[in-house]
Amino acid sequence: MKVTVKYFAGIREAIGVGQELRETTAKTLAALRDELIAQGGAYAESLARGKAVRLALNQVMSAESVALTEGAEVAFFPPVTGG
Repeated sequence: MKVTVKYFAGIREAIGVGQELRETTAKTLAALRDELIAQGGAYAESLARGKAVRLALNQVMSAESVALTEGAEVAFFPPVTGG
């Protein structure tokens, strides 16, 4: 299936792209994250397990266990703190 993946803040800076259209076999957000980590390089460093990364599916904060659907928009971003 095809999904749009968006990256924000430090993740975007590390990967060097703000968004991309990806073909994936992932069934969940966790599986998509693992696919991206498997690419190595900046993807592996920015999205590594153990790093604080928030996810949103179709602009709704979501757990990694949520199922992906065709045409979904997935966003990865670091936690945000306010002042």
